[in-house]
Amino acid sequence: MNKKTIEDIDFLGKRVLARFDFNAPLIDGVIADRTRIVTALPTIKYLLEKGAKLIICSHFGRPKGKIMQEYSLKPIHKMLCDYIGDMPFFNEAIAKDTVEASHKLKNGEAMFLENLRFYKGEESSCDDFSQKLADLCDIYINDAFGACHRNHASIAKTPKYAKESGAGFVLKKELEVLGDSLFGDVARPFVAIIGGSKVSDKIGVLKNLIKKTDAVIVGGGMAFTFLKALGHSVGKSLIEEDKLDIAVEVIKTAKQKGVKLLLPVDVKVAKEFPNPIDKLVEFDNVLIDQIPKDMMGLDIGVGTEAIFAYEIKKAKTVLWNGPMGVFENPVFDKGTYAVAMAVAETTENNGAISVVGGGDSASAAVQCGVASRVSHISTGGGASLAFLEGKVLPGVACLDDK
Repeated sequence: MNKKTIEDIDFLGKRVLARFDFNAPLIDGVIADRTRIVTALPTIKYLLEKGAKLIICSHFGRPKGKIMQEYSLKPIHKMLCDYIGDMPFFNEAIAKDTVEASHKLKNGEAMFLENLRFYKGEESSCDDFSQKLADLCDIYINDAFGACHRNHASIAKTPKYAKESGAGFVLKKELEVLGDSLFGDVARPFVAIIGGSKVSDKIGVLKNLIKKTDAVIVGGGMAFTFLKALGHSVGKSLIEEDKLDIAVEVIKTAKQKGVKLLLPVDVKVAKEFPNPIDKLVEFDNVLIDQIPKDMMGLDIGVGTEAIFAYEIKKAKTVLWNGPMGVFENPVFDKGTYAVAMAVAETTENNGAISVVGGGDSASAAVQCGVASRVSHISTGGGASLAFLEGKVLPGVACLDDK
């Protein structure tokens, strides 16, 4: 990585604006998942230990430039104080008093800013708002990988106004793992597992990976668009009619490049979605082309589970992005569990490097109990997808080069 990182910069006595992604799920005002707070701690503690005057900021939810208490970062602030000690909370991120307070911080002290999305200038990437945020600091550190694909003020423009900028530990690791492990000198066979509901969400990823992998496994709802493109009958399964040509293109490219493209050979079905009490045992393993006209596929079948797992367990590098079915429904979670276990096993038994993309696949890895058994779980959903598509992330491009 040719960008400056937290380890390349002297922070002693400098005001440091550190941008994190604390967009954690809240249930009745209580943080339901501490992962994003905990993963930020190494960067925060390092900056404080190095004598930085630390200003912590983040976004939360989608308040659309309005002050909405349900999107306040106060619960995050309270939890963070439990980890690193008390620090003041500022309701107005760019107010004169806030800037003055940043100058009064002592080395190794921190302050916390309210939700940046309470300002319209954040999501509109306003130059004036970007510069006012930069007035809070000498150095800017980005550790919000999950937001790096956003062209927002605090992500893509504020670093340009700071005297120096770089990546925090979370961002540094994401770029190293996603970049070097997947697109550098890759250990082979390299198998990509792509799932989710729609081809349209993963077009760029598929087109990019089909050029770099040895095998691509396609599951989830998006698989039915591929199956129909090959002439199979898929009943009422999810189809993107306007993406059939894209599926054909991917299939042709895979054949031309000698990349193995694996699609489901059987599926689990139901009459409607979701239907948590309809187990439909007699339809548990319907072969492709035998899906009843009034049924839709909602998970891969046991035959497909075995085929996918066999291919995964041969891999030396694995990328998994997207579930194999409606895994939030226990009736249709077996395919995702089978893939998760196969990824964990090839990591442990075959020495494979395994990377789990953010979003649903990260949740699935946790739900399946394999989060600690894979090499890396990405912290960013949309950012991971953008990176895997080969796109330049605005939040990375603007940081200082080494």
